[in-house]
Amino acid sequence: MNNTKALSSITQKVIMSLAGLFLIVFLLVHLGINIFLLPLVENHEEIFRSAAEFMSTFWPMKVMEIALFGGFILHGLYGVIVQLQNWKSRGAQGYQVASKTKASFSSKTMIYSGILVLLFLLLHLYQFYFVKLGFVEGPMQADGHPDFYNIALELFKNDMIFSSIYILTFVVLGFHLYHAFQSAFQTLGWNHPKYTPCVKTLGNIYAIVVPLGFILIPLYYMFMA
Repeated sequence: MNNTKALSSITQKVIMSLAGLFLIVFLLVHLGINIFLLPLVENHEEIFRSAAEFMSTFWPMKVMEIALFGGFILHGLYGVIVQLQNWKSRGAQGYQVASKTKASFSSKTMIYSGILVLLFLLLHLYQFYFVKLGFVEGPMQADGHPDFYNIALELFKNDMIFSSIYILTFVVLGFHLYHAFQSAFQTLGWNHPKYTPCVKTLGNIYAIVVPLGFILIPLYYMFMA
């Protein structure tokens, strides 16, 4: 019975880790598109619109969209399950000792940072994805597709509350990624004395650079545009 429970726990962590790695890749792709909200090149607006339209109309991307939602659901669901199991298996005193001696701040707050990011995701879906589905009104392009470029600029330029929440969310996400990147590789057993330090360094860089890339966008429109 104990072996079955242990196997079940391991399976849940593996599923959570694989879903998390999938989301990490998606986040990088998403930043690659969003960065063209900034005037880095002369035709940045056209590049952003073309990329956004490709992502929302090309049928393989629609399949990936389903996989993306599945990834979020699996990662969040199993993240909560694993955390609840951890809390249940530890006594209050034992948990406190373990937290002080072994766990980093990022690992101790994974469940809370994950919940905050999930809440922001729901807001993000309402402001962008629901416009695409026609559930929420928003500016449209001449071809009838949602004008995601102007939707984003309107929020970043004129909604200080949203921009502040956006920035705070990606700061929190940075802490979440700091632990998640390394934890996923460890859970999947991809440890090696030669490569693990490189993975750790790559994870640290990712956890800083990617959230910072997202944060620069609202900062630019709040203070420089």
